[in-house]
Amino acid sequence: MVGTKIMPITDWPEGERPREKLLARGAGALSSAELLAIFLRTGVRGKTAVDLAHDLLTRFKGLRPLLGASRAEFCEARGLGEAKYVQLQAAVEMARRYLGEALSERAVLKDPAAVKRYLQAELREQRHEIFAALFLDNQHRLLAFQSLAHGTIDGASVYPREVVKAALRHGAAAVIFAHNHPSGVAEPSAADRQLTEHLKAALSLVDIRVLDHFVVGEQVVSFAERGWL
Repeated sequence: MVGTKIMPITDWPEGERPREKLLARGAGALSSAELLAIFLRTGVRGKTAVDLAHDLLTRFKGLRPLLGASRAEFCEARGLGEAKYVQLQAAVEMARRYLGEALSERAVLKDPAAVKRYLQAELREQRHEIFAALFLDNQHRLLAFQSLAHGTIDGASVYPREVVKAALRHGAAAVIFAHNHPSGVAEPSAADRQLTEHLKAALSLVDIRVLDHFVVGEQVVSFAERGWL
């Protein structure tokens, strides 16, 4: 039996081709499958790049799980491999660095949404809890992002003395804390609030302000927005 012939993307109407559509209307006009198809560049036997992209998004249950897949999980999927894995990880890392550089160029408090996007890029896909800090200068521009404690899915051990040492080492005038909840539920716990108070007290002794503490899950919760700082 003769299979149905697949029309290559180059034969599609120009307005429906992902690359031409992006150039004409911007990346925001494309679906996740169309964006992924541009990254893939080619399909596989019997499937266009867009068809393959749809298959991959179905298999991984979305773009986020695909981007966060392990090397083994990624490479075993049809149409992918180590070369694509390397390219995708490089693209994700460039996006993280872009967001970080944007924070270093302006006061973070002027754009809290940008801070949340940066922290989501850094922490949301982590499978274990990580406690980190944004160290800021006296104009509240980003000096450094540093992971301070790595824990299990149940929590991370954070020592105020080590946090103070890190802040002084970076010459920080202010700090924003952040940690992820691998469960995806961003609601802060009583222990989260207690830890923040301990760190705030320790840093106040060396005249370093704690501006916020973000908890990253499917959403991002700000202590400052809730009036807890």
